[in-house]
Amino acid sequence: MADNCCVPQNDNFICGVVEGFYGRPWTTEQRKDLFQKLKKWGVGCYVYAPKDDYKHRAYWRDLYTVEEAEQLGGLISAARDCGVTLYYALSPGLDMTYSSQKEIATLKRKLDQVAQCGCKAFALLFDDIEPDMSPADKEVFQSFAHAQVSITNEIFQHLGQPKFLVCPTQYCSARAVPNVQNSDYLNTLGSKLAPQIDIMWTGQKVISRSLTTESIREITEVLRRPPVIWDNLHANDYDQKRVFLGPYQGRSPDLISQLRGVLTNPNCEYGANFVAIHTLAQWSKCTSDPPTITHDNESMKLETESDEEGIIDLPENIYHSRRALRIAIKEWIPEFRRQKQAHGPIIKPQPTISIMSPVPIPLASFNTCMATSTTTITTSTSTAPLSLSTTNNVETISSSTVNGCPSALQTAVAVTMNPPLVIMNSLVSESKVISEPMDCNISPAPSPQSSDTAMNTDNGSSASMQVETPSPSAEMVIDVIQDQKHSYERDLTEEDLLLMCDLFYLPFEHGPQSVQYLTEFNWLKSNAYLVSNENLRKSKKKDSTDSKPEIEEWYERAKRMDELTEQVNELFQRLTFSANRELVHDLYPYVWDVRCVISLLNFYVKWLSEGHFPQSITNYTLGSYTWFSKGWKESFMSGDQEPWVFRGGLVADLQRLMPVDAGSDLFIYKPPDIPTNKMYNVRPYTFEDESAVYNICRCTCYTNVDDHSINKSDLPDLIPDRLVGPYLTLSPELCFVVEDNGTVIGYALAALNAKEFYQKLQVSWLPEMCTKYSLDNSSEGIQSASQEIVNWFHSFDINKELPDSNALSQHQSVMTYATLPVNNDSSVSKRLIICLLAALRANGSFGVHVPLRTKDQQTLEFYTKLGFMEISQGPDLNTGFTYLGRVF
Repeated sequence: MADNCCVPQNDNFICGVVEGFYGRPWTTEQRKDLFQKLKKWGVGCYVYAPKDDYKHRAYWRDLYTVEEAEQLGGLISAARDCGVTLYYALSPGLDMTYSSQKEIATLKRKLDQVAQCGCKAFALLFDDIEPDMSPADKEVFQSFAHAQVSITNEIFQHLGQPKFLVCPTQYCSARAVPNVQNSDYLNTLGSKLAPQIDIMWTGQKVISRSLTTESIREITEVLRRPPVIWDNLHANDYDQKRVFLGPYQGRSPDLISQLRGVLTNPNCEYGANFVAIHTLAQWSKCTSDPPTITHDNESMKLETESDEEGIIDLPENIYHSRRALRIAIKEWIPEFRRQKQAHGPIIKPQPTISIMSPVPIPLASFNTCMATSTTTITTSTSTAPLSLSTTNNVETISSSTVNGCPSALQTAVAVTMNPPLVIMNSLVSESKVISEPMDCNISPAPSPQSSDTAMNTDNGSSASMQVETPSPSAEMVIDVIQDQKHSYERDLTEEDLLLMCDLFYLPFEHGPQSVQYLTEFNWLKSNAYLVSNENLRKSKKKDSTDSKPEIEEWYERAKRMDELTEQVNELFQRLTFSANRELVHDLYPYVWDVRCVISLLNFYVKWLSEGHFPQSITNYTLGSYTWFSKGWKESFMSGDQEPWVFRGGLVADLQRLMPVDAGSDLFIYKPPDIPTNKMYNVRPYTFEDESAVYNICRCTCYTNVDDHSINKSDLPDLIPDRLVGPYLTLSPELCFVVEDNGTVIGYALAALNAKEFYQKLQVSWLPEMCTKYSLDNSSEGIQSASQEIVNWFHSFDINKELPDSNALSQHQSVMTYATLPVNNDSSVSKRLIICLLAALRANGSFGVHVPLRTKDQQTLEFYTKLGFMEISQGPDLNTGFTYLGRVF
């Protein structure tokens, strides 16, 4: 933002950042970098409140060691040098006894130590705790609110009435009991809390889409003071698949005069917060909204990518979120060019959260690729197959697994998770875990009663210090750009960053370019019947000048989809080569995720363009899309529901475009530990790929046969002719390959109807093979592996190839799959398989099976990890075959 933009900020207005999320805290160096940016952008407040920093919450009683105190003092000094007020916050509410004088003395001693480090501003946070008092407190205090007011006022006086913030337990309208105006808790805080103490408030929801003048007036009246907004608009610690790079919006600058301040609690990843904080700074210096552009007209204009010159030319005192985004992006670009190393593999910071009871949202029926789940939300991945789920409301959707993250309709969000997954010490080392992960349904053990523990002066740890153990993720791996030669062609552009921001926009809104991806693909899929085999055949009979305009439109839009995909690929490539490796690590997993799924959609469009499905196929078979179902988009954008209802964000919405209902497990994969620019792309098989497929089959299958008597030089095609040749010849429309920079490294091949496939094989394939491989009856005794295969060609029995009739009725299709070893990308196999399943589904199949040798445990385990389950053994147990299958 330009230094001369907008009007000067009110010195009494608190504006800045609260580091109040759950997950891995920021590092000391990142906080100092933040102070420099806050100084530059003209905002002056930072609240130190990382939920998982162990002496902030879980072990709040512990005093800091000499080393930790020095680090904290240095942080406070760095903030002061930048003109930033650092509020030191404690969260003692998990296990504190408010009536205990010993507990109060412990709290005072801890904050006195922080004051000795130079801190002049403090905060007590009582969010995300049970609103029940201990038996001892019930004997002393009239209510929970009275207990909190008592201790807060006493601490405030003890510290000499400094700048002071408090976060209440009922911190938003949705949590006020029974409502804001009639909440005894809030009214007690308003009437009893010292008037100089500022109270934090998140708005109508934990994560509020907008803040209205009416709601601010209401809470101001109850609290007897204007609130300080703890703004979770950009918080992402409740969803592993979402990061928010969109601008600050939904809050009119007209509110500034009615608020005490605004503090953004942003993304866990420090580097992802440039736009969030920069645009908040711009907002804080403006006085009004655009006077002539309504929100609806603005949305329509942006979604069609119309000219934005009008918003750029608006007066400087008017805040327009899209202009603010553009200004922030201009300043963000140099950050990517800063030479900065990243140590260790990519780390996802989000913790485990627990599910609360869901609230139904009646919507129209739709299909989804997510299966229902009511288990605890964890960040671990599961390979267990998921059952088919056809849902008809958001409740079921949102308690489903999306991208490996089961979700809940009503849950403990960023500011409501209890307890943390891991506890870190970010003042000394951000790479060490203080305690092991805890069960998210059990409250943590109370912090040690250490009021008598003084700060050590011998550089040792305090008496209550926990044993530090190295984090599994703290490997000393330095990520640097492999090609150090600078090229401006590899630098991210403003348009790249605008695309990235649009792909990861805001909790209740996809960016304009994201909407374009969703809309284009949905149209192409819904109108795929235009390019079915029959229509293609008819159109080929006509002159090109007489071709059907709707078919021409379909192909034009398919070409546009390919161009849009290439834009994401270019963004991905340029991000990977950015010099700031720390920033790359923050953003790479998200861009990698969205690039993977967009490439899948583009593959599907290319497959549809070949018309390899019956004209009679319905939209249900091709897959419906939740975003366009009646009520879904309206519910998503309304802000009536908390955003964790719609877990996964754009990535999940894009995944649901693939017509595979029970395929969410195939979207569970870990990004590479170290960023790589490798892009594996799935595409339909062509006849030119035959030799590559044959070669892969040789490489992966000859090593698996038990008998090494197969002479590869004499019979190089024997196994490929047995395993892949029939698919390539009889069912090429359902054959797919995966490429690494143009080189085929894997395949997935299928036939729509196994019984019909084997019948065609018997008539059209086996005679040629019998001629190619003559039967040798001279050998006696045990046959070699090669002889067994040759004998199979000559004595084929269709009844021995199929699973039992019950299994076959549910798994009518048959497939085979193989890839060469792929380094550092576990998603390749799953993406290839889900493309195959989508093609089968588009042709009316809902189940597939694969015959495997029972003694080939390695291959059986591999398919099991891909969600296949045993459905039948061979009709003749002596054949030694097991059939695995899955439905989709």
